[in-house]
Amino acid sequence: MNFSSVYEKSWTDPTIPKVNITFILKSGEERTFKTPVGVLLLEAAQHFNLDIEGACEASLACCTCHVILDQKTYDLIPPPCEREEDMLDLAPQLCETSRLSCQIVVDKNLEGCKITLPQITRNFYVDGFKPSPH
Repeated sequence: MNFSSVYEKSWTDPTIPKVNITFILKSGEERTFKTPVGVLLLEAAQHFNLDIEGACEASLACCTCHVILDQKTYDLIPPPCEREEDMLDLAPQLCETSRLSCQIVVDKNLEGCKITLPQITRNFYVDGFKPSPH
């Protein structure tokens, strides 16, 4: 089974648990989605057609999938690795609860969390490129 078929199955398989995740859009609007456990937060945002780029396709080579977590959620997930911290240093609107959504795997602990999409991102690597999920 290849990655894309596993990814698709995660959205359609009723046996895979789902959690409610609220995204706060750039407009301030809040939208809540049922998101399967096991997908990347970036994949979820792209699945729901939210305005999040992910230019490097989760290879830790950019900061275009930068998100801001609520403090409770930030405290529940594993801390960022050094490479993620290096990329976050390049992100505009960086704050203490900033993370790269490509490094966050959705799990049951994220039930009810709030994820804020920053007003701007900066793409140094492939300006204007917006990949679609695999």
